[in-house]
Amino acid sequence: QVQLVESGGGLVQPGGSLRLSCAASGSIFSISNMGWYRQGPGKQRQLVATITSVGSTNYADSVKGRFTISRDNAKKAVYLQMNGLNPEDTAVYYCNANVKITRWDPQRGYWGQGTQVTVSS
Repeated sequence: QVQLVESGGGLVQPGGSLRLSCAASGSIFSISNMGWYRQGPGKQRQLVATITSVGSTNYADSVKGRFTISRDNAKKAVYLQMNGLNPEDTAVYYCNANVKITRWDPQRGYWGQGTQVTVSS
């Protein structure tokens, strides 16, 4: 079974920074895209940023220039550096990874349990 475990959420003042981490573990043959999504109060889950296995990135317009996604393939980990946080960034942040368990299996998407980020003075 594959598990994604996030860490790094918390309470931060407007203008502050946080770094989220997510590590994948379990029976993993390969990981292609990894990403971060968020779900604010009363809102649908939305994409924040994604990164391919070779480092190509994609960001939601609302976080461009403030957030940076990165990954460490050897550690099967993905990170989200969040700077210039504002109250609109308050949400539960979820890690996602597209995983093949064996070379013959199709890719499947897996989700972490989520980590709360609250931006408030």
